[in-house]
Amino acid sequence: MFILDRRILTHFDYMQPLLFIPIIALSFFLIFEANALLAEKQLVYTCVGLIAFFIFFILPIRKLIWLIPVAYFINIFLLLSVDLFGVEKLGAKRWLEIPFTHFTIQPSEIFKPSFILMLAYLIYQNPPPINGYRLKQFLKISFFIILPFLLVAKEPDLGSAMVILIVGFGVLFIIGVHYKIWLSIILAIGISSPIIYTHLLKPYQKQRIHDFIAEKPSYQVAQSMIAIGNGGLTGKSEDEATQTHFNFLPISTSDFIFAYLVERLGFLGGLILILLYILLIFHLLSLNHKLRDDYFTRVVVNCVALFIFIYVAVNISMTIGFAPVVGIPLPFFSYGGSSFTIFMIFFGILQHLITFRYYWTNK
Repeated sequence: MFILDRRILTHFDYMQPLLFIPIIALSFFLIFEANALLAEKQLVYTCVGLIAFFIFFILPIRKLIWLIPVAYFINIFLLLSVDLFGVEKLGAKRWLEIPFTHFTIQPSEIFKPSFILMLAYLIYQNPPPINGYRLKQFLKISFFIILPFLLVAKEPDLGSAMVILIVGFGVLFIIGVHYKIWLSIILAIGISSPIIYTHLLKPYQKQRIHDFIAEKPSYQVAQSMIAIGNGGLTGKSEDEATQTHFNFLPISTSDFIFAYLVERLGFLGGLILILLYILLIFHLLSLNHKLRDDYFTRVVVNCVALFIFIYVAVNISMTIGFAPVVGIPLPFFSYGGSSFTIFMIFFGILQHLITFRYYWTNK
């Protein structure tokens, strides 16, 4: 069995865990300080994430490549089921209840691994020509991006839907699509933007945009900016971090954990976290050269890099008032099990494709 091959030690990409393990450790320190009970739960989520990483690391993905479309459409069925059997929380149907239990799953989250594998499968089966994909092939791949976007947006969960859309078309941009197609899309979006805002956005989504462009930020963002300003250059002690200590900062361990970090560890602490993310993203993108002939792995690499970039950019921008408030967490950093496990699955898939690449290229 190839999992016992000693060559995995030389092909394993050690840079990835070297960059995201400090992020996990720093997150646990902050969550433990804020709430010991939440830290215990986060430790459980971390163990679940590690198990998920190992399972997908040893899964023979290339051998089971024919199952990828099946997994994709099973997840599409789950997204369709949300509208019929979904559990409503806070005015949105985003969850399915597991029969005979009180547990719920969020199909829009568990869909993401099958989404990146489906994109990899489609591009691997039909790599782009020298000048990039033309209209026919572009539309074929676009169908598999737009379908989940529409289903997730209908829940409504426009934040997650937009992430899927941007990642999908972002990968196509990196892999190669003829420039005339992008020019046409930009023109179409520019013309249709007023119609989308007026007729397609729901009232609460318009309110978020209004709060974003208003002169006075919303309460959540205002408290977040106070916490960031309170941190100064090197941060405050636990007792002096008043925004977090007295619960002025909302959702301090998940959506606004970056503001909590800066209040405790200052500008330098925030800068270190951002640098870790930047190094991780650039490391992943640098693999494009090494994997230039392996379109399957390249697509997965770029999808993971784009997911991290979008999550980090939106979350941090949200905390400083540069983006509307949406429920997008910081990868490996915000409290919660769903996002952490999904990103561990991403890296389990990615590490498998990189580590065992020698096994398939030598066949």
